[in-house]
Amino acid sequence: MIKVTVWNENRHEKINPKVQEVYPEGIHNALANFLEEDFSVRTVTLDDPEHGLTDDVLNDTDVLIWWGHQAHDDVEDRIVEKVKERVLDGMGFIPLHSAHNSKIFKVLMGTRTGQLKWREADDTERLWVIEAGHPIVEGIPEVIELEKEEMYGERFDIPQPEELIFISWFSGGEVFRSGCTYKRGKGKIFYFRPGHETYPTYYNKDIQKVISNAVKWVAPNVNSPTLKLGNVQPLE
Repeated sequence: MIKVTVWNENRHEKINPKVQEVYPEGIHNALANFLEEDFSVRTVTLDDPEHGLTDDVLNDTDVLIWWGHQAHDDVEDRIVEKVKERVLDGMGFIPLHSAHNSKIFKVLMGTRTGQLKWREADDTERLWVIEAGHPIVEGIPEVIELEKEEMYGERFDIPQPEELIFISWFSGGEVFRSGCTYKRGKGKIFYFRPGHETYPTYYNKDIQKVISNAVKWVAPNVNSPTLKLGNVQPLE
């Protein structure tokens, strides 16, 4: 069974009554509750020792899901480096929503800012499927509509995605690359935009299905060959 670790900053839930109302058990547990139907799931948070990402936890994780927003700078650089090395070694990584500005996402993307346009104004969001045959959108309708979400708009300061799975349109007129895949070393990455903390986005069944599909897609392939690098002797 795929082993999933859900990492959540878990700061808004402690101080913001609106977030407490929407996610009374924390965003990490809202994610874990549906993921546990198909995967082995643990949750960890920023204020756990070593941010919950000890060597034992990381080495026992096939896929790391990351939600952060207001405390990106509180994540220690040495933990970021450990996570990066695990991704390069093959651990799948799914940064959600405001994780675009997390240290680990920016390190893996090689970008300075990860910035974008944004607005909190109860915009309607429509996520349009771009790659209909991709495993991440298996069982997903052509468009997912969210009645209210935070707007993210282009330009998004990221490298060109290897695959663009979703484009979002917002009722204010903006568009955004909302589902992007990358490969770094042996690891696969899927950035997925929806999930502002004051909206019940992670209870939406289609959003849940996308995340579950993404877990399967980014999970390491245990049957991959071990490739030898460096000086070698000729085969012939």
